[in-house]
Amino acid sequence: MKKICLWSGPRNISTALMYSFAQRDDTRVVDEPLYGHYLRKTGVRHPGREEIMAAVNCDGNFVMKNLLNWNDGNGKKVLFLKQMTKHLVDVNRNFLPKFKNILLIRNPREMLPSLAENIPHPNLADTGLDLQWHLYKNLESMDNNPLVIDADELLRDPKDILKQLCRHLKLKFFDSMLSWPAKPRKEDGIWAKYWYQSLHKSTGFLPYRPKPNFPVELKKLLTECTPYYEKLLTKSIRTSGEKL
Repeated sequence: MKKICLWSGPRNISTALMYSFAQRDDTRVVDEPLYGHYLRKTGVRHPGREEIMAAVNCDGNFVMKNLLNWNDGNGKKVLFLKQMTKHLVDVNRNFLPKFKNILLIRNPREMLPSLAENIPHPNLADTGLDLQWHLYKNLESMDNNPLVIDADELLRDPKDILKQLCRHLKLKFFDSMLSWPAKPRKEDGIWAKYWYQSLHKSTGFLPYRPKPNFPVELKKLLTECTPYYEKLLTKSIRTSGEKL
């Protein structure tokens, strides 16, 4: 049984990558299993907070223990967890070495305007970029060999980056991972109606398009985020297969 954690920040096309893995017949995907735990521990006001907490298990340690022990009776050999790095608050991290860990990052210049549409006045903690860097260093110290993927690079050449990712995970790549039907997915968390509207209209990874006119009110946060993003970017794979 191969178990994978994708550690992302918000608005990083992590849901598209989850949909990509959901196209594999050998894979079960789980959407943000620690979201309820994060809401309970932090008290943050996210869209649909009470509804989410009523629908999912909010004990993060229990959730991860259950997933670590998961075995599928229908022949699925891969478990893919789409995770938000900031959801790791007060969770015992002893499960980390037992997973293949992938970090998905995105240029904050592209990510922040999208985040601000759902969370007014976002801060560094909302992005999770600093936590992604610390998690990378933590995994590296465990000899866990985390792979870093830049979202913009993935959008530039999805097939090449997915092939490299599958190679890293020792999985076969399938062309089916490049597309999916335009509709809500059974894999979606209950929060999909608040966050995934545009993705439900997509049939694959959308072409990379830089965002123009960065909002002035987000420039201070951009300055805070950029050093963490740039450090992670130096660790990421490129479509050429070489390190940056």
